[in-house]
Amino acid sequence: MKSARRFAFATCLLFIAGTALAANDTPVGNWKTIDDETGQAKSIVQITDENGELKATIVKLLNRSPSDIARDGEVALCKKCDGELKDKPIEGMNIMWGVHQDGDVWSGGHILDPKTGKVYKVKLSMLDGGQKLKVRGYIGFSWVGRSQEWERQP
Repeated sequence: MKSARRFAFATCLLFIAGTALAANDTPVGNWKTIDDETGQAKSIVQITDENGELKATIVKLLNRSPSDIARDGEVALCKKCDGELKDKPIEGMNIMWGVHQDGDVWSGGHILDPKTGKVYKVKLSMLDGGQKLKVRGYIGFSWVGRSQEWERQP
C-alpha cells in the first residue's frame, strides 16, 4: 500500500514537472526586457498567443528615463512613434505582432522600439531551457540588426 502511494505521488510530481517544463518551450508568458546597450531592465512584457500569432504588450516600465515621462510626470508616452501610436501611453501598448512559430524559432512578424519609434522585423528563440528569450530585431536580413535577451518572469 505504501509503495502504491509513493508511486502515485512520484507520478504526480513528474506530471507537474513535465507540465512546467512544457510551458517553458514557448515565448508565451511574462518577460523582463533587458536593454542591449545599457544592460538595465527596461520593462515587463507579456507575450500572448492568439490563434497561433504571438503578440507582446508592455505591462510595466522599469527604470524610466526623464525622456520617457510625460508633462504630468506619470505616464510615459511614445513620443517618437508614428500614426495612431504617436503620443500614446507606452504601458499597455502592443509592441509585437504577426509572429508565428517556424520550427524552434518564431518569426515573420514585427516589433516596435518605443524609444525610437522604429518598427523592425523580429525573430525569437528560446535560451537556457526557456528561462531566457533571444529577441532579434532587424531590417532586411536577420544578420543586420540587434539582439536582446529577455528573462522569464513568474
